[in-house]
Amino acid sequence: MRPRFLMDEHLARAIQAQFNDASPKMEMRLIGDAGVPDYGTPDSEILIWIERNNYLLVTNNRKTMPRHFRDHLAAGGHVPGILCFRRDLTIGTVMEELALIWGASDAEEYYDRLVYLPL
Repeated sequence: MRPRFLMDEHLARAIQAQFNDASPKMEMRLIGDAGVPDYGTPDSEILIWIERNNYLLVTNNRKTMPRHFRDHLAAGGHVPGILCFRRDLTIGTVMEELALIWGASDAEEYYDRLVYLPL
């Protein structure tokens, strides 16, 4: 199964817009979109949402997300995966990485993993 992505609210909406144009088969949602968590939703609740809805979380939150991830797993939860980018990456680099992940991997490869990107 191909990965589906939920982008953190702190990432540029331009990434989602460019992917919708370039790769319409790739499912990419952004915090605040209809049917996903709202802006300002706590990280712990976002992890519950991605677990229930089978989305990989795309974020650049390297400060608190690792702790929330560990706490979620310790409480018996699971996640389809978290892709954590550096804050200083260009939109183009993030797009290239996500396109590679979407095209060359299965969603199951990221199960219960937090992966720092670029590799």
